[in-house]
Amino acid sequence: MNGALSFEEFVGSRADALMRYAYVLTGDPHDAADLLQEALVRVRAAWPGVVNKREPEGYVRTTMARLHISIWRKRRRERLMPEPPERAYDDTALARADGDGGLWRALSGLPPKQRAVLVLRYYESLSDNEIAEVLGISRGTVRSQASRALDKLRTTWRPSVTNGSLR
Repeated sequence: MNGALSFEEFVGSRADALMRYAYVLTGDPHDAADLLQEALVRVRAAWPGVVNKREPEGYVRTTMARLHISIWRKRRRERLMPEPPERAYDDTALARADGDGGLWRALSGLPPKQRAVLVLRYYESLSDNEIAEVLGISRGTVRSQASRALDKLRTTWRPSVTNGSLR
């Protein structure tokens, strides 16, 4: 097999990280699981071509971002829930990233396009041009969505302070 990673090996080794990425994109554990599953189904069909690329995880993440954008373009609005889900997605990596969970709650309150731009910029460390390419929008739209999202986060989220230092 020339040392190439099989699809099953790839999913087995990267599923947790991909699930975290899906959760950050969607803000909902059920939507994240659906997004990851749909992306993996599509990537499985294209795996012979994907495995020849240098970064199969990047290919999957791009597929997930595009699927997410496609879904919220169809919905054109967020679903409002009268009450939060019965139980939250519990992930120790997310807990380490933000001990009080406030940032994740604030992110989930953003519109999907703004959330996607912030995730791609700060979680994936993509440039504005790369984000524009992934989402199929202009660079100016990326910058305006990021600015609006950061303005909203500044008004809705404050990091918790413990012993005089930020956590």
